[in-house]
Amino acid sequence: MNVGGSKRRGGQKPRQTRSRRAAKGPKSPPSRRSSAAERLSYVIPSEMSQGARVQQEILDSVVRHGFEGHGFFAIKLALEEALANAIKHGNRLDPDKKVKIEAQISAKRLKVTVEDEGTGFDRQHVPDPTADENLEKCSGRGILLMESYMTRVRWDRGGRRVTLLKEIK
Repeated sequence: MNVGGSKRRGGQKPRQTRSRRAAKGPKSPPSRRSSAAERLSYVIPSEMSQGARVQQEILDSVVRHGFEGHGFFAIKLALEEALANAIKHGNRLDPDKKVKIEAQISAKRLKVTVEDEGTGFDRQHVPDPTADENLEKCSGRGILLMESYMTRVRWDRGGRRVTLLKEIK
């Protein structure tokens, strides 16, 4: 019997189709890399689907500017965490509240600012996710991940705005 429209017959193992490139993140050929800096700006409702759309557009630009491998992974992870925090924790998924995103991307540098309309928070009072009492909690690692993977992370406006900076040497 054919499986999923393929020519395979039962008993055969499916072929591995995932390339090494996909595991490391997209790679842009040198001839297609953009040398000009790009600026992107968005104001979105507090909906995760809108955050995912913006994340993908920024990541597409990141690839065009030649980020790959570890640098691409770091940006993807930190951007996803920043957008999720703004939408879910800052604006509490209220679609009437907006999230403002600004990105500047060049071949050696990415700067993204994400700002929500929530009440904010004090970074110094966020529990340490590596403390014994927090190790088994399901959440609370996003800030640690952002600060670990980015070159610099700055919190301002009472915790309502985060600026992520990633520099490639």
